[in-house]
Amino acid sequence: MEYHSDRFMDHSLLVYKGSKLIAVLPANRVDQALYSHQGLTYGGLVVSPKIKLAEVIEVCQALLKQLHDQGITTLHLKEFPSFYSALPSEEMAYVLQLVQARCTRVDTASVIDYRNRLGIQSNRIEGVKKAQKQGLRIEETQDFKPFWNEILLPSLEKRHAAKPTHTLEEISSLQAKFPKHIRQFAVYKEDQIVAGATIFQTKTTAHVQYISANEQKQELGALDFLFETLITTTFADLWYFDFGISNEQQGTKLNKGLSYWKECFGARTNVHRFYEIETANHHLLNNVFL
Repeated sequence: MEYHSDRFMDHSLLVYKGSKLIAVLPANRVDQALYSHQGLTYGGLVVSPKIKLAEVIEVCQALLKQLHDQGITTLHLKEFPSFYSALPSEEMAYVLQLVQARCTRVDTASVIDYRNRLGIQSNRIEGVKKAQKQGLRIEETQDFKPFWNEILLPSLEKRHAAKPTHTLEEISSLQAKFPKHIRQFAVYKEDQIVAGATIFQTKTTAHVQYISANEQKQELGALDFLFETLITTTFADLWYFDFGISNEQQGTKLNKGLSYWKECFGARTNVHRFYEIETANHHLLNNVFL
């Protein structure tokens, strides 16, 4: 996370049992509030696979008490999305109701479950056929510059007057550190790049970080062609394919067209929940055990 350390006051926490690290909470501080790190796509309390429910409760109590003692009054927690976990791990859902946490935001992620995958709709297959007739080809590359400068930046500026979260230098640096986990795909018509996608890959999930195409995307079917390949071939051995969210304005608005496009590939809705916890409520965990 150090590439954007200048944007956040880091206050990440490590939890030890004796000398053994058993949990970590990536976090940043804003005044008297602690946030499950605002610079991460997803976050929350990450625990050892050997940790059990009672220990998670004890970890949460220790965290909340320490934060309270430090003068931090509120913890804003992103719940760890279930489809990123390699094991059942919904202990936090139980803890959150014990400490009277308040759900403040829900984002909708479009996710394909490979273990129960729906077929790709015919309207997306039509796009694939267009691309094949046009002779489009897909390449995986470690050079992010063509996609960033020729496709992503112009598209975001024109459609949203926005910039990507990562600069070209940042994403290139991250990929160099994690070459197996950050992958760039580009679609070409002859020698011209026409579309692309940046994928963050974990043990269980392929997460789409960036999607973009030039203004000919409808005529060329470039994105349909790319994602049909990524879903059915490139990442077919994983558990999930995560298109990411289609929300804006803190989850209160839904980009209906974007959500529909993702669902046409067989994706369905999983959620990212955000909670607000008063750290003084650590005492509510005192008498949980029988």
